[in-house]
Amino acid sequence: MSTRFQAVVVDDEPPAREELCYLLGQVGSVDVVGEAPNGIEGLALIESLRPHAAFLDIQMPGLTGFEVAGQVLAQGVPTNIVFVTAFDQYAIDAFEVNAVDYLLKPVDQGRLARSVERLAARVGSAAIDDSIERVVRLMAERQQQRSQFALKVGDHILLVHAEDLVFASMEGDTIHVVTSQLSGTSNYRTLDELQARLDPNVFWRVHRSHLVNINKIKEIVPWFSRNFVLRMMDTKRTEIPVSRAQTKRLRDYLRL
Repeated sequence: MSTRFQAVVVDDEPPAREELCYLLGQVGSVDVVGEAPNGIEGLALIESLRPHAAFLDIQMPGLTGFEVAGQVLAQGVPTNIVFVTAFDQYAIDAFEVNAVDYLLKPVDQGRLARSVERLAARVGSAAIDDSIERVVRLMAERQQQRSQFALKVGDHILLVHAEDLVFASMEGDTIHVVTSQLSGTSNYRTLDELQARLDPNVFWRVHRSHLVNINKIKEIVPWFSRNFVLRMMDTKRTEIPVSRAQTKRLRDYLRL
């Protein structure tokens, strides 16, 4: 492949970021000129370096990959976007958009090579069109369609609106879900699967065992080692711990 281009990699998981950088190095036509551990730093990196391509994780602290892509488009930065995520629920029409590719984790070397070929063709062609905007709009529409989920309460299965969810916790092999009025269990096997169904800007994985609706936090209680406990708006005022990794995101979001 004769066309070489520069790229940045943005992912909040260091092992995933390192692996993708390594795989891109193996392709041979890509120069990784920068890395970032979250959406905010990733956007700043793209604005500064203006690379030919950016490989973006979707669910990241600060800004999601979709929000970064939207900002890139709005500011007219000539950078092609490739979304990289573990959740195929986001895929929808992204596969059909030539200017924006979509890779599933763990990234397959062959699939990555094909993505790089597409990017190389884009680098040598006309300016970026509205493909990023179309994908971001489609993702937003799909999020609205996924506004309900099933909750098993006793012998009944109820449809619950996502905005009513206060928090979900993994206990053993079961996901317990608490809404403003109800408490029950979900048929999802993991919190990752449930989280992929919900709006990542509203539902945060504040701990490996807990997913919370940030609009349903009643109080933030300081805890040991500058960490926090969240007191939620359910009837029991349940307290949810915030992991050390998510404390910074919470501080940034709330300007603490």
